[in-house]
Amino acid sequence: MHPSIPATLRDQTLGLLSSGAATSRADLAEALRVAPSTVTAVVRRLIEEGVLLEEGSGRSTGGRRPRILRLRETDGVLAVAELGGKHARVGLLTAGGAVRDTAEVPIDIGAGPAAVFGTVHETFARLQATTAPGQALLGVGVALPGPVEFPSGRVIGPARMPGWSGAEPAVHLAHAFDDFAGPLLVDNDAKAAAIGEYVTRGQDTGDMIYVKAGTGIGACLVSDGQIFRGGRGLSGDVTHVRVADSGERQCSCGSRGCLETVASGAALSRQLAAPGTPGMSLQDIMVAVHDGDPAVVTAVRQAGRLLGVALSGLVNFLNPSSVVVGGALSSLDVYVAATRSMLYERCLPSMTQALAIEASAAGPDAALTGLGHLLRTTADVRSPS
Repeated sequence: MHPSIPATLRDQTLGLLSSGAATSRADLAEALRVAPSTVTAVVRRLIEEGVLLEEGSGRSTGGRRPRILRLRETDGVLAVAELGGKHARVGLLTAGGAVRDTAEVPIDIGAGPAAVFGTVHETFARLQATTAPGQALLGVGVALPGPVEFPSGRVIGPARMPGWSGAEPAVHLAHAFDDFAGPLLVDNDAKAAAIGEYVTRGQDTGDMIYVKAGTGIGACLVSDGQIFRGGRGLSGDVTHVRVADSGERQCSCGSRGCLETVASGAALSRQLAAPGTPGMSLQDIMVAVHDGDPAVVTAVRQAGRLLGVALSGLVNFLNPSSVVVGGALSSLDVYVAATRSMLYERCLPSMTQALAIEASAAGPDAALTGLGHLLRTTADVRSPS
């Protein structure tokens, strides 16, 4: 790419066009707050790369009718997967990023990258054979349940991924996909889900704190449509924020009193375990809440309140437009409502006056959608020549 065009500006342009928030050069200039000449340079470069088409005419607002910009439709598919400790959600996306098919498969994250990515590849191949036979593979993306250095993709000190610390998953991913030469992307699951949520909600979302509350807890700040990654790409690790009323429980990171020990699905499973049993599964907990089990509802409500305690400092500091709770626990209204109640109680009124606190709109495909968006906007995903 031409050195005078920053990569972030290119990514933002593709993001606006992909989400439908912009359809013309004028829209881009307004949304990006840059000069029309800058937009022209970016658009010209993307057209030369074969990423964009400029065709037809839009509605006039008083002057010349604008030409319409759209991403070039490409035959082919994207392979994406979100990994958990015991399962993986594997998806097949169109070149435009739409979810075509998904499958849930059991994995053991402790088996290591080679074994896990082998399962991902086998599942993708099965989906492709039935849904998009013969179509080219355009990109591969995987979201991991641990800290991922960006852009290297190296896993750094994961508490719930034994044997992965220091691993370079992209190498194993390329090998699993037969040394695929196209774009490969490895990212943290909460970050991928956050950008998927942002894309789903649209450009008017504003600055958003996204929390992925499942077996563990992760978070991400999306600002101006971009993931805030921090110095090494390791931002958002709220799971090890110390919270009051935690009971000083031992955390998987080796410390005590972390948010994960009181507000995560794993914490609820341990707390609600009957004597002599390994604990309730997340699915069991969700069923019990929907059935109105008073002990389970009380425990889930308290977990949501403690999540609100941990987030209140972030809301006061960052002043986001919205807080979105995703992950498996977001399907429990009592959990989200308790988080919302505690944020209103703990945050300054000026911070919550216009704050939206909601469950995820993207649902279980948030991370898959986010990976597709990142592949489309951070790499030139086109059919092999």
